[in-house]
Amino acid sequence: MLDQIDRNILRTLQRDGRITNQDLAGEAGISPSACFDRLRKLREQGYVTNIVALLDPAKLDRSLLVFIEVLLDRTTNNVFDHFAEAVRGMPEILECHMVAGGFDYLLKTRVANMEAYRRFLGDSLTHMPGIRETRTYAVLEEVKYTTNLPI
Repeated sequence: MLDQIDRNILRTLQRDGRITNQDLAGEAGISPSACFDRLRKLREQGYVTNIVALLDPAKLDRSLLVFIEVLLDRTTNNVFDHFAEAVRGMPEILECHMVAGGFDYLLKTRVANMEAYRRFLGDSLTHMPGIRETRTYAVLEEVKYTTNLPI
């Protein structure tokens, strides 16, 4: 079970993954050595899986955010496996979620612009195994974006 100190450590790390152990300990209200031990345990227990830099998509020519609904022609383990394998090899796809409802997968993609999306759709996505239909939702305005989980 997480106590309040562990929760403070996790909240602080979500805000600033580059924080020094000394500053993290100060935020959590414990000594640096105790903080180091707690963070090591949180990593070992899988609470902290990675610490990354968040990049500005526009500066890297990936300003268009597009969500895509994917409906497969069949829903068998073999089709799921082939689709998942193909998705993992496509850098434009940031996230892929199997969902319940009127379609099978929801993809989150980032590309430079609508022309780049059209190329991705025609050259890559439509050639993936088992796809029967896709629906595209280009994002006009990103109202909220966060990677922080409520703790």
